[in-house]
Amino acid sequence: MVKPVPEKPGPGQESVWDYPRPPRLEEFRGSITVELGGTEIATTQRGWRVLETSHPPTYYLPADAFRPGALRTAGGSSWCEWKGQASYFDLVSGDTVSERAAWTYPTPTRGFEPIAGAIAVMAAAVQRCTVNGETVLPQPGGFYGGWITSWVTGPFKGIPGSMGW
Repeated sequence: MVKPVPEKPGPGQESVWDYPRPPRLEEFRGSITVELGGTEIATTQRGWRVLETSHPPTYYLPADAFRPGALRTAGGSSWCEWKGQASYFDLVSGDTVSERAAWTYPTPTRGFEPIAGAIAVMAAAVQRCTVNGETVLPQPGGFYGGWITSWVTGPFKGIPGSMGW
């Protein structure tokens, strides 16, 4: 395995290599939006970030940030060693449906209680997500839900060769 070389953060940036493992939950105050099918389906001025070594932040929005009808319960579940049992939603905007594009932890484990019922979105599965007006890039690899902005530096888990990080 090739050991990653963290990029040096510039002024106003943070390195994902300074994030802890196990991950940390922190409150976020700022603008977060999600667009699907040409429509803004979620907007909020507050949420949470989960910060984990080598991962860009995963943003969680309050469920009431989503427009009525934008969340449709989807089948299946998954298990996170840190947060517990996740359940999924399809995201819906008119005729546009993005299957299993969002998830929640109804009863998260100790330390993650504030995100109970909050919703995270897979940025690659929607038209656009923004944080403080900046369009985010999805975490590479198609598996993880992190959002990359100009104020985080990598390299990021999900790129080729990062499985063992």
